Amino acid sequence: MPFDTARVESYSTQPGVYLMKNKSGGVLYIGKAKNLRARLKQYFVPGGDGRPMIPFLIPKIESIDTIRVHSEKEALLLENNLIKQHQPAYNALLKDDKTYIALKVTSKSSWPMVQLVRYRGRPEPDGLYFGPYTSAYAARDTLDLIQRLFPLRQCTDQEFARRTRPCILYDMKRCIAPCVNKCTKEDYMKLVERTVKFLRGQDKEILRELRQEMQTAAEKLEFEKAAAILKTIRHIEKTIENQRVDKPLGNDADALAIFRQGREVILSQLILRDGKLVGARHFDFTEIAEDDYELLESFLIQHYEKQDELPHEILLPVPLEDSEQIAEILANSKKRKVLISCPQRGEKRSLVEMARLNAEDTFKKEKDEATIREKTLLELQERFRLSRFPHRIECFDNSSLGGKEPVSAMIAYTDGVKDRSRYRKYKVKTVEGQDDYATMLEVLMRRYKRAQEEKDLPDLLIVDGGKGHLNVALKVLADLNIASMDVIGVAKEQAKHTKGMTSEQVYLPNLKDPILLKSTSPILFLLQQIRDEAHRFVITFHRKRRSKQTIRTALEEIPGIGPVKRKLLLRHFGSLKKLLEATEEELKQVKRISQANIHAIQAFKTKSS
Repeated sequence: MPFDTARVESYSTQPGVYLMKNKSGGVLYIGKAKNLRARLKQYFVPGGDGRPMIPFLIPKIESIDTIRVHSEKEALLLENNLIKQHQPAYNALLKDDKTYIALKVTSKSSWPMVQLVRYRGRPEPDGLYFGPYTSAYAARDTLDLIQRLFPLRQCTDQEFARRTRPCILYDMKRCIAPCVNKCTKEDYMKLVERTVKFLRGQDKEILRELRQEMQTAAEKLEFEKAAAILKTIRHIEKTIENQRVDKPLGNDADALAIFRQGREVILSQLILRDGKLVGARHFDFTEIAEDDYELLESFLIQHYEKQDELPHEILLPVPLEDSEQIAEILANSKKRKVLISCPQRGEKRSLVEMARLNAEDTFKKEKDEATIREKTLLELQERFRLSRFPHRIECFDNSSLGGKEPVSAMIAYTDGVKDRSRYRKYKVKTVEGQDDYATMLEVLMRRYKRAQEEKDLPDLLIVDGGKGHLNVALKVLADLNIASMDVIGVAKEQAKHTKGMTSEQVYLPNLKDPILLKSTSPILFLLQQIRDEAHRFVITFHRKRRSKQTIRTALEEIPGIGPVKRKLLLRHFGSLKKLLEATEEELKQVKRISQANIHAIQAFKTKSS
């Protein structure tokens, strides 16, 4: 649904940054303003913003998020950080910007390594990420230091698997050669642990060990070795000193605040990394019993236990009696100390206040959006003469390829919002070949027979298709004697092409001709959103089914791999490509796969390449 200009009135008049997003949540444009409300109004007033790209941007905007700040300078800095993070299509971004460069300690391999990686947005959950670094030079400098301090492997998984003798890095003391068993697994993992400690800033223990090694070398008159260790110590100390200078707030920090009104609660989290405000998150709660103190305690434990890395400090709006105990719990799970405090003055208190202002702004916007959704649903009820308010909507779509692997899927919306907990996938059991009507009949019968038994019927059923699909749905409800549900069919208007866009036809029971909606109708945008989501969900499901079938077919050619082991391999690797790229160590991790099976898989891999 396009952005409703009436929402602009709910935005703050204070300085801040705004993020314009499309219907999938992607960031289209990020800007700053002295007065957020006045600036956003300019976008939606004819001639208010004369930039040539604005007419192309406006129709794509689904929502606008804002982050309030205290000054124009803060807005400028935040805008810059967010542009680097989200890389929106409608913002200028320097191609040589090195902000999103990080060091990753791999977690999937049996022999972890440290890699310099680039990423956009949020890192993949395939290891521990440290950074981002402000430049490639800084990241490479740190990586070089780590490789000298902790001689972990640097080769790829493929090189590691093929290695029969140590490479030159072993002779240079830059790798302890786990590839040819020059070290034990225990010794190697100790190096990995020390690497992670160093990257987390737990360097006192490392410095203590290095000073002891330097002292031992000096006592043995190994002055050259002692000088090299001293140089490393100085490098580490300089790195620590630079970090303190670059971070005016000390270290990474999160600022939390709460806004309440009636039964609704918004908890806002401002995120600062390397002393810079890089973003904000919001968490909403309804009808909870906890007061602010209890809510903060619960949030601290539940939220931060799920995070890979802790900030060094968490700033709260109110002091907690159990803050030290909570800090100990978090430190034990993450092996890093975290300071939980309630600042009373200064820059840290200002950050907590900024978090509170953002929580209040978020509440106002969400309340306004809920009112708009309710109005759209009321219009939908009136326009299509529904017997009841469409509190819960379910929509079905089918997918098949040449009649093979036919599937269906159901998505649900509650009060105009996606309700993913109610999404369902269906493997078609009784239909052979490509018969969309028969598929719809089977799946609807299965769904609503069960829903009738469980007293879990929706208010409105939407079928993706025309009059024929609608009649199938009506037959199912008649056979099940269900009279408490409304049904409509939605299909694209045939042979309608207007500048590449297609309209929608809505079919109603007992009405011969379809209803056409205006292109600006909020009802149309809601129906399109529901249709698109159903189509996306069923297509994704169908692709996974076809991918699994392809793997099964391929695995049937491998001697000794029966149905049970095929299933285990499929579940473990997910795709044929990943299976064929797997090393022997990775194959050994799959239960019930013998050494003979591994040899057979590797032989098949050679044959396939």
